Amino acid sequence: MKKSLIALAVLAASGAAMAQSSVTMFGIVDAGVGRIAGDSSVTGVYNSGNATSRLGFRGVEDLGGGLKAGFWLEGAIQNDTGTGAGGGATGPGFEFKRRSTVSLMGNFGEVRLGRELTAGYDKPSSYDPFGQVGVANFFGFGVLGSPTRIGNGVSYRTPSNLGGFFGVVHYAFGETASNAAYDKAGNYLALAGGYENGPLSVTLAADKLRGATAAQDVTSYSVAGSYDLGVVKPIVIWHSEKDNAAVETKYNTYLVGLTAPLGPGSIKASYFNVNNKNSNNDSSVFAVGYVYDLSKRTAVYGTYARLDNKAGANRVLGNGTTGTNGLTGAAVGLGNNVNGYQVGIRHSF
Repeated sequence: MKKSLIALAVLAASGAAMAQSSVTMFGIVDAGVGRIAGDSSVTGVYNSGNATSRLGFRGVEDLGGGLKAGFWLEGAIQNDTGTGAGGGATGPGFEFKRRSTVSLMGNFGEVRLGRELTAGYDKPSSYDPFGQVGVANFFGFGVLGSPTRIGNGVSYRTPSNLGGFFGVVHYAFGETASNAAYDKAGNYLALAGGYENGPLSVTLAADKLRGATAAQDVTSYSVAGSYDLGVVKPIVIWHSEKDNAAVETKYNTYLVGLTAPLGPGSIKASYFNVNNKNSNNDSSVFAVGYVYDLSKRTAVYGTYARLDNKAGANRVLGNGTTGTNGLTGAAVGLGNNVNGYQVGIRHSF
């Protein structure tokens, strides 16, 4: 009888512990057929045209007194070929390079440690109507080397009860030896904040990445906003990056776009320009697309984009340099233009 009571007590205790914590596996699988045509063309199956394909695990434990602990492990998957590269992965195998953080959360906000999206990129990039993927990706972010993700970081996020206002502070250690020629190399600092309430959303961000030398430091600034009118949501993004060289290199980029509900899905459109202040190598992209929701977790989509290069530019659709996931090699000469389309399916779980 005594042993039975002890066993029941153990089961009850473990049940209470399980009730206070949760672990979730999640993911997205996105693929389709697309074509990018410049001086040459490439047609094939790609991945991540509407949302980045990924696999992840996240969990939260309730510690009591309003305090929670959490973790988030997430990696990109190249489901057109079956490899795990992406999100900063350095090899063909699966790596948690999209995000790998542990955190404490409470009434004070959230403190995270590990690798994640940089505060200078995270919120501003989320306004891109095409989600920073596919042939219509707004490649203005990182054009001079400002990071989109970074490891060895510590970040703080304000609580959600500030009447719509929010803020983020993010610092990452370069972990460069103190006796190095430039011991600040790799250090990163960002501040971001904004306001989200009802139909209005506005974000400002600034960051700085220390380079291998002081002249290679990169600073960026972003302003982004949207206003949901119901029938249409207009979007604006402005982003600037500059280095610290004696002859400064500076890029100003902007995007104007929209999303609008149409039937069981939504139409998307954007126009963006990447402008180098010191040379004639600007590029501009116009894109339009439609996402048709088959269910809450599955959608089909189509996107068309055209890129126009000025005389000194040879950018391509996708990431601006090598194309989009699974569609590379459509090289283009200086001043030449590029067209691209994609038709695919996205499923989340």
